Amino acid sequence: MGGAVDTPASELIEGPPEEPRPNVARRFLNAWLVRRLAKALLTVFIVTTGTFFLVRLLPGNPVDTYIQTQIAQTGISYADAASQARNLFSLDPDEPLILQYVQYMLNLLQGDFGNSLLSPGTTVAEVIKTYLPWTLFSVGIAQILSFAVGILAGMVMAYRRESWIDHLLTSLGALLHAIPNYILAILIVVFLGVKLQWFNLTEARGSYTPGVEPAFSLSFLNDILYHATLPILAYALTTVGSWALVMKSSTVETLGEDYVTVARARGLSDARIRGGYVGRNAVLPLFSVLAVQLGFVVGGSIFVERIFGYQGIGFSLYNAVSGRDYPVLQGIFLVITISVVVANLLADILYSRLDPRIRVPGTAKG
Repeated sequence: MGGAVDTPASELIEGPPEEPRPNVARRFLNAWLVRRLAKALLTVFIVTTGTFFLVRLLPGNPVDTYIQTQIAQTGISYADAASQARNLFSLDPDEPLILQYVQYMLNLLQGDFGNSLLSPGTTVAEVIKTYLPWTLFSVGIAQILSFAVGILAGMVMAYRRESWIDHLLTSLGALLHAIPNYILAILIVVFLGVKLQWFNLTEARGSYTPGVEPAFSLSFLNDILYHATLPILAYALTTVGSWALVMKSSTVETLGEDYVTVARARGLSDARIRGGYVGRNAVLPLFSVLAVQLGFVVGGSIFVERIFGYQGIGFSLYNAVSGRDYPVLQGIFLVITISVVVANLLADILYSRLDPRIRVPGTAKG
């Protein structure tokens, strides 16, 4: 027909070229990550601000004690004593609190945590650098051991539920979960150290034997493991129960899912079902618990390290609280806050990788 335009057959079959669709999953993930980072920074700021003002509500501090001692012993005026304290502690006791806060935040932005009041001339960063690695070493090993044992015990309890081993492990897990770590630490000292004398509590004090030169050697590794054995035992025993109980509950719930029934109907082996279907999905809820446990590695060690005389960051925190060492307190609390925030953020990111359903709302895959 006149005026008609012939359309190529290829276009009738394939249709017009499609415009590229935006990657919805990637945009959502980026926006989610930005929101999480903003929330993390806001949390660190709020806790840092609150810590700055709260620690100053503690009665007494080394600066006031030094000023009063100088006045009593030498008879100098308060102004002269305050001037000496200002030079010694790098802190002006007469400066308004809000100005101290502003200066503190500006110093933090430059990586300056301040100087210790109990050890003039020693920076807070040096204190944290000296004591923090020992806490990370002892608690890190304990968390790995308790996590592995707890997962295995939880799966055994789930697959053998209502059996004698299930009742035994459940009762034991609930008991260990209910005991605070410092109470268990005292019991370890009494029974393993005093009654049974399996450990020499005097020799086991400290992070390593005095006189031993730190080095990357097997002998030094054995020495620090010997000193960390009791703290590791206390941490591991008080956390393995929670891992086992949560893993049992999660495994039992996963065993009732439809995909597990389908996998069995397809004739898959029990080993493959337990590892590829049940184990992977049952362990997902434990990551949130793991984030909390890892985040409180620093703060949760204060009493245990004090009881065993293990010189980690908890031991330093106890001394700072006792001596009202404001800069060290603020520095350690900042480390605790950052560790909790970062651990939870990493757990969320890891969870989103393991479970694609949470990446984009309403979809099963990212």
